[in-house]
Amino acid sequence: MSRYLSEKYSSLEAYTPGEQPKNMEYVKLNTNESPYPPSKGVTEAVFEESKKLMLYSDPESLYLRQAIASLYGMEPENILPTNGSDEIINFAFMAFCDKDHPIVFPNITYGFYTVFGDINMVPYEEIPLNDDFTINYKDYLNIGKNIIIANPNAPTGIALGLDKIEEIVKSNPNNVVIIDEAYVDFGGESAIPLTKKYDNLLVTQTFSKSRSMAGARLGFGVGNKDLIADLDKIKYSTNPYNVNRMTSAAGIAAIAENEYYMDNARKIISIREYTVSELKKRGFTVLDSSANFIFAKSDRIGGEDLYLKLKENGVLIRHFTNPLIADYNRITIGTKEQMDVFLKQTDRILKQVIK
Repeated sequence: MSRYLSEKYSSLEAYTPGEQPKNMEYVKLNTNESPYPPSKGVTEAVFEESKKLMLYSDPESLYLRQAIASLYGMEPENILPTNGSDEIINFAFMAFCDKDHPIVFPNITYGFYTVFGDINMVPYEEIPLNDDFTINYKDYLNIGKNIIIANPNAPTGIALGLDKIEEIVKSNPNNVVIIDEAYVDFGGESAIPLTKKYDNLLVTQTFSKSRSMAGARLGFGVGNKDLIADLDKIKYSTNPYNVNRMTSAAGIAAIAENEYYMDNARKIISIREYTVSELKKRGFTVLDSSANFIFAKSDRIGGEDLYLKLKENGVLIRHFTNPLIADYNRITIGTKEQMDVFLKQTDRILKQVIK
């Protein structure tokens, strides 16, 4: 840290992304990426658009907005494409939150929410999960503050029913409710239709998970046109060309070939259930997941120990040091072959553990 860093950021704790090691090839199950490549149409669209990189991208992302709107039965004015869903969530913190409009979210959830709060100097409250790691939706009713909920939640993978989401939104009409649906295509139920009914609901999604575009950085928000206009104002005040040409082309092509991605999501769901079953046979506790990952622990080995030993054997999973969840690991669902390698290495490690 240099002596020039503003004091307002001196105590900022930055978000820690998942490992992207370069020292060896791993079975990579730590960052919730898709194990499947982009569709052919996406790679072709990116190649063609790369020939125009001397030109700025469309700051409106009009064709991309139209494609997303058509897919979800909305209008383009209800859509804002962004550089990953992280960007639109940050825009929402900037646009709707301040010292008079704080925000609340679960105490175990996506780690970026606290960072967005801190860097934007927004007061926030972390509401404890139930003992079984579920969200008690009643904690958010009539709370009179802005709200952000990842649904399905991360790193637990547990989804909250759409009826409960609607109760939260309806009971807080003077506050913005953000539903972060990064993993919704793996078994959750989207709240996008509710945006037609409630003007205080913002739903965010990403192309990183189910649409195999983690490296392209594309997300979007869906909401009432006035809510989206507020976020557009923030975008044009910070990063007007936020979605580059190739990413925009990739997004449009991915929507055109949406069934390929939804088929891959169904494959991942099937492999997830297989992996859950196999881990339970080995005595693991595994939370119910509606995401492309599972959250699991073993009574025979600690979470950090298992993570480290798997890493030594070429398998990466995600461990969190938060004492509330340190016994658990988050395991991304890969191909059947990748999950069999994970299970095989787990078996080897467990055999070495003194019973």
